[in-house]
Amino acid sequence: MAEAAAQDLLLAAAFVSDAQYNRNIPFKTSPEAVRLYQLYNHWMMRTATYFFIFLNLSLALFEEPAVYPLPFLATSVLEVLCLLVFLGRLTHFAKVTLHNVFWKDTKNICIMVAILLSLTDLAIYGVLRLYDVRSIRWSRIVRPIFLINFAESRQIRRAFRSIRNTLPEITYVFLLFMFSLLMFSLMALKLFGERNLQTAEGLPYFRNYLEIVFDLYVLVTTANSPDVMMPAFDFSSWYALFFIAFVIINTYIFMSLFLAVVYNNYKKHLKNEIRKLAYMKRRKMIEAFNLLKEKEGEQFVVREARWKQLVKLVAPDTSSSHRELLLRISDDEQKGFVGTVYLPWDQADPWHSAADKKSFVQLADLLNIQVVTLKIRRHPLARWVPALYGSAPSRLLRSVLRHRAFVWTYDTIILINAIFIALDEESPYISYAEWVFLAVYVLEILLKVYTYEPREFFGKTQFWNWFDTLIIFAALTATILNATLKSTMKYNSQQILDIVFILRVLRLIRIVDSIQRFRVIMNTLINIVPTMLTFGGLTLVVYCVFAIIGMELFHGKIQYFPANSNTPHALECGNPALKDSLFARGKYCKNNFNNFASSFIVLMELTVVNQWHVFANGFANVTAQPAKLYFIAFHIVMVIIIVNIFVSFILEAFFVEYSLEKSEVETAIEQKIQELGMGVQEYPLCGNRRV
Repeated sequence: MAEAAAQDLLLAAAFVSDAQYNRNIPFKTSPEAVRLYQLYNHWMMRTATYFFIFLNLSLALFEEPAVYPLPFLATSVLEVLCLLVFLGRLTHFAKVTLHNVFWKDTKNICIMVAILLSLTDLAIYGVLRLYDVRSIRWSRIVRPIFLINFAESRQIRRAFRSIRNTLPEITYVFLLFMFSLLMFSLMALKLFGERNLQTAEGLPYFRNYLEIVFDLYVLVTTANSPDVMMPAFDFSSWYALFFIAFVIINTYIFMSLFLAVVYNNYKKHLKNEIRKLAYMKRRKMIEAFNLLKEKEGEQFVVREARWKQLVKLVAPDTSSSHRELLLRISDDEQKGFVGTVYLPWDQADPWHSAADKKSFVQLADLLNIQVVTLKIRRHPLARWVPALYGSAPSRLLRSVLRHRAFVWTYDTIILINAIFIALDEESPYISYAEWVFLAVYVLEILLKVYTYEPREFFGKTQFWNWFDTLIIFAALTATILNATLKSTMKYNSQQILDIVFILRVLRLIRIVDSIQRFRVIMNTLINIVPTMLTFGGLTLVVYCVFAIIGMELFHGKIQYFPANSNTPHALECGNPALKDSLFARGKYCKNNFNNFASSFIVLMELTVVNQWHVFANGFANVTAQPAKLYFIAFHIVMVIIIVNIFVSFILEAFFVEYSLEKSEVETAIEQKIQELGMGVQEYPLCGNRRV
């Protein structure tokens, strides 16, 4: 009986943990499978999986064409190791999930296919390499599949689902946009094609229809404005009306329509996702309740002792006072049990039985709310030298440091410091002033540590205190090191000087926290960082795919040479096809696809959009004109779709943050804390400007 109860408790803990972290994995419920499932979800297992996923992606840095070349055997062994880890992780997942569910899940099939393709390609490439036959590592393009399809990456998959669900609406707008572009291109051909106009480079102007389509598409991004208009504008000022109409319709109207469509669909599908997650969370909690319930009169309940065991198993790191607080909220009337389900049950829909929402079912939400337990500690100096620390001058000093005027004083000092940073560093007076500012900042840190209890001052939630201290003492260390090198060796380390300059500028960030509206923005940015990482993963996937394709298409076509190089065609990036081109004249030779890192930099520049047509024309000149399709495809995928989804997410996050009200669960926690006389602290303590 006791063993069965322990197994039920373990299974209930798995359900509650799934509800807490929004997992929806249909796992086996046998005791062995539940233990394997808990091991599968352990943070160390997830961390190890992510480590090998990123190791597998980063192999492109060491494979030909490499940033840091490693022997083929070394990269092959690492890749095989990664694939074995992925296979082991997938096997582990198969052990804990239902057989029919596992094989019907597309994610698992994709991972198996990706592993098989990678091993096959590696074997073929290795054999051909033995015979000095160059081949393409085509399987590298499937490596991002591992980042997308493992169970840990459900947020990235949701982002891809959002893109997939948005595509139909985007397609209609895109087709209408393309129709407009083609129509304007046809008009441009008829208006300017027979005028014998030339560009600033002496090339024919608007005589080839496909070239016109490309140039006008670039104009939509404003990258070639007003250059593309100038030959026609020089011929007749009236032709400016054509380009003005084109920009208004295609740049301002259609691009805004793209954002509107993406944002509207993003909101709609986000609501659907949240609704599904809420339903799943409630279902998991009801399943956990059914395992632990006992009948009490005409209702089912979970006994207090059983509830405490469950919470300790789900969240072992929570303190006893935290667990007691959650119990008081769940068992508000202190009846000795939690969560009631009144009879009779709704047989038609057992998931929506009459559960008391403010009891057991809300446990997952309660566990997700951060409650900081602060121990009231005496300052060490109050224990060691009580007479000195408690003296009248000491109390006066501490009251001054806690006053808002102290914060304003240091804000003023920071602003004065900003002026000195902008002045000439070579002046000895400026150099001496930096030492004075450093001394003042160090004094501020020491005075705050004197005023506030050190363990509270450097608590987990005291971000700005940690930031101030690390920046100041790092700047002090770097400045002392540079001064020592200069005095003993008559040598200035440029790297150390760069670090010092950066740290001096970073000190100015401290003033951000002094302004209320800045704090709202900063808090919003901090709160959305985890979700921003999702879009970072999404961007990484797109960049990896396009970087690998770009290396296969353009590797070695463009070379970078130092300014004093005597290599033939050095000024043309090593390729005579770029002679007199904007690419070569702009000295863009270092922007190439010769390795993985350079490819990422080029893609980042293409994401910014400015001058992307110069890149497209340059690479088309050294290969073939259809190469421009690569750059257009990247612009559509990255800029029009993913960047707009990212903008939609930022907009929604700020709307939520500015109109955010406390949830019912948060309000219940605060009320119970106040009832118990524990106090509610909404802002960080200990010398932070938010006190």
